[in-house]
Amino acid sequence: MRKTMKNNSLNALCLLTLLSGSAMAEVTNGSFENWTSGSPDSWTTIDSGLSISQEGSIVKSGSSAAAITVNTGTQSSTDFRQSVALVSGQTYNFSTWVYHTEGGMKARLYVNGYQGYSNENLLNQWQQISYTYTATATGNIDVGLRFYDATGFDGSEIVYVDDFQPATADNGGGNSCANTEATLALTTDGYASETSWTLKTSSGTTVASSSTLANNTTYNENFCLTDGDYTFTISDSYGDGICCQFGNGSYALTSGGSTLASGSTFTSSDSTNFTIGSGGGDNGGGTGAGNYYDSITTQTGYTLKTALHNLINNHTTRGYSAIWTFYSSNALDTYYEKDGTILDIYSENPNGSDPYNFTKVSNQCGSYSGEGDCYNREHSFPRSWFGGDHEPMNSDIHHIFATDGKVNSVRSSYPYGEVASASYTSSNGSKLGSASSSLGYSGTVFEPIDEFKGDLARAYFYMATRYQDQISSWQSISSYGDAVLDGSTTAVFEPWVISMLLSWHANDPVSQKELDRNDAAHTHQGNRNPFVDHPEYVSKIWN
Repeated sequence: MRKTMKNNSLNALCLLTLLSGSAMAEVTNGSFENWTSGSPDSWTTIDSGLSISQEGSIVKSGSSAAAITVNTGTQSSTDFRQSVALVSGQTYNFSTWVYHTEGGMKARLYVNGYQGYSNENLLNQWQQISYTYTATATGNIDVGLRFYDATGFDGSEIVYVDDFQPATADNGGGNSCANTEATLALTTDGYASETSWTLKTSSGTTVASSSTLANNTTYNENFCLTDGDYTFTISDSYGDGICCQFGNGSYALTSGGSTLASGSTFTSSDSTNFTIGSGGGDNGGGTGAGNYYDSITTQTGYTLKTALHNLINNHTTRGYSAIWTFYSSNALDTYYEKDGTILDIYSENPNGSDPYNFTKVSNQCGSYSGEGDCYNREHSFPRSWFGGDHEPMNSDIHHIFATDGKVNSVRSSYPYGEVASASYTSSNGSKLGSASSSLGYSGTVFEPIDEFKGDLARAYFYMATRYQDQISSWQSISSYGDAVLDGSTTAVFEPWVISMLLSWHANDPVSQKELDRNDAAHTHQGNRNPFVDHPEYVSKIWN
């Protein structure tokens, strides 16, 4: 479905290509609007088992898509491609949308080699496959799709394809953005006819809007915004939001790796104000604190902790399902391999190739039987320690990290610690086992790799501060929580935990990925982790 984009005197909106850097890779006819003699212009196939036809009803954007009928039972040369020109050193975000009809055929993105797969079990809905590629040389590469038969393939199946990005504009116009790029990702629930949204300037001019949406469908809309103030509003005419009674809808408006507006649970409407350009403040780069800590002056000890609690208390609860949307924009590997896959703290290898990779959205858990099956939402501070799915703790993004589903399950609700003898070791070296005698605790613990120990320590100091008015009552809820918590509102943790967390905090200092995540979390739910912005606060409180 094409949403109507309204121009205004501010020229606030233009179509974008999803690119990093100044050199544009252009996928010709990426929206499959141009056809000659029944074939999509600029696209080629290299196997007689593929036949391509123009589709006008099932489309992601524009007026047509490509209907690809796969008639082969083999997995060789079932490719649909074209050649694009790249510039050495530039990074390009390639993506396309596919629509499966039977589940016996899966598509694999091709970007100078075979990349991530679609989920063939997601039927009768659009799903996105994406891959971030950095060119090592100036010249042409092939991009496109390869099709593989899966369990249940009956010899012939149709897969619809649309919106292959970054694409040239079908109308021949320019497609770069001289201002600020922004993307809206919206997943509807089972009653999408009740949902509408608007993006307006501070003067009330409508930049973009839509009120015609399909049930249980994900939409991506791209905007080019001039500097200024904006309001994004999403509405539900029935008054029950888009999650979670009749589906798992969510939305996120993002720009430059930061979330401008996001959520899922609301009643009749949810509005977020944000600023683009100078004065935007909290929109990335690890510098979004602004004057956030102006009220913190000479306090120390638990007086400082209480002052920070008052500062970060009462954040906006976005709901558990909105975490998926947060991850799709703000849990990506742009720091190690820089390949745009999910940054999973239980599988990331910071010193080499990862043992496996997860593609955002399409590899969400789901069921799993082993490592590498899907990624999940890991409560670093286990939910059983605070009594289950209670809010706002259950969806507080500051302590919930993307992790492999299997390893998440192995960690269970055991305390973090340092392992002497491992009973389980994940692919990146995270371990479950008996605690080291030097730890000051005897029992089973889970030890993440050194690269993420500081991140998790600062998440724990955040939890002790954000929930200091509640956390003393959590000690008796769980035996593992009891091993970690001391029942106080001040120190919060047992001495062995404080000693370990202080060590982890010191040995793994704040990184750029934490600064960026903190900015994104601030935009997502309205508060920050003070111990990422000011690591010195840790020693001032827990000395």
